[in-house]
Amino acid sequence: MISTDVDRDLAEDEGGVEDVSRGRKIRVFIFELCAFGGIRWKRINRHRKGKMVVITQDMIKQFQILMESADEPLKITFESLHRGYPTETVIRFLKARDGNISKAHNMLIDCLNWRNEIEIDKILSKPIVPAEFYRSVRDSQLIGMSGYTKDGRPVIAVGVGLSTYDKASIHHYVQSHIQINEYRDHVILPSATKEFGRHISTCVKILDMTGLKLSHLNQIKLMTVISNIDDLNYPEKTDTYYIVNAPYVFSACWKVVKPLLHERTRKRVQVLSGCGKDDLLKIMDYESLPYFCTREGSGSSRYARNSTDGNCCFSLDHGFHQQLYNYINQRAAGIEPQPLSN
Repeated sequence: MISTDVDRDLAEDEGGVEDVSRGRKIRVFIFELCAFGGIRWKRINRHRKGKMVVITQDMIKQFQILMESADEPLKITFESLHRGYPTETVIRFLKARDGNISKAHNMLIDCLNWRNEIEIDKILSKPIVPAEFYRSVRDSQLIGMSGYTKDGRPVIAVGVGLSTYDKASIHHYVQSHIQINEYRDHVILPSATKEFGRHISTCVKILDMTGLKLSHLNQIKLMTVISNIDDLNYPEKTDTYYIVNAPYVFSACWKVVKPLLHERTRKRVQVLSGCGKDDLLKIMDYESLPYFCTREGSGSSRYARNSTDGNCCFSLDHGFHQQLYNYINQRAAGIEPQPLSN
């Protein structure tokens, strides 16, 4: 059973969500994730040492044999998940469980069941409406895409310090997060693969800490839900997390957040000096830098002053979000979206 306290707390957060047909399954998932996900996550982390293991062909073959016994609906969902790259997908899950075939197989089966139960394959045809409400979601959940690294990986920018998460329910923020994940995997990464002539399956993330305060720890419940979703269902999709514009209070916040992260994730976090421009220019061109990295002291506070700036990758008016918004609405209308052109 789900904890009554968790259920009540989340019910208060969820107040006002009327679209039951679209939201009920995700809300139920959030309840269960808050009640059990943290426990499961800590149990997994306790038995991991963060060692980088070598994934062998024998491991892959044994994993594939296990997958052959899966139910037909799960096999269909797996095809939708791997999108023509089954071996690479198997390797991701094996890496996420440090080469333990049984645990990696269970993780993938859980992921496929989750995708079926929440109808993830339909989430890119379920827009958050009306448009002005979706804009308020974008204005309070600062995330966007600023370009590509020199080797073709998408650059995802996140305004951690100025994301308020106070304009919508947990359900809508989770839905938006999953939609961006799915759009990345179904549209952005295949487009990058075609453009750069090699299989690209990962991204880098730049986390802007401008405006970070200790009060942001009040958002830990939502952050835990989102982190659990990524850890359990989108493993090994981010190569590096770059922290920029970190204020003094970052150290205190990091002490609270760090224990919640798997060792593999912690090792991928790099705290850069200042806005990080000099370091980031080693892996991407200037045009791909998020605007908050272009000069010292710029930060995402500039975004807060002008949330309709089309040059800001967080804004709904930015090209990335316009393409995402149009893609979802076209899918909802039964129109096949045009391929993304870089």
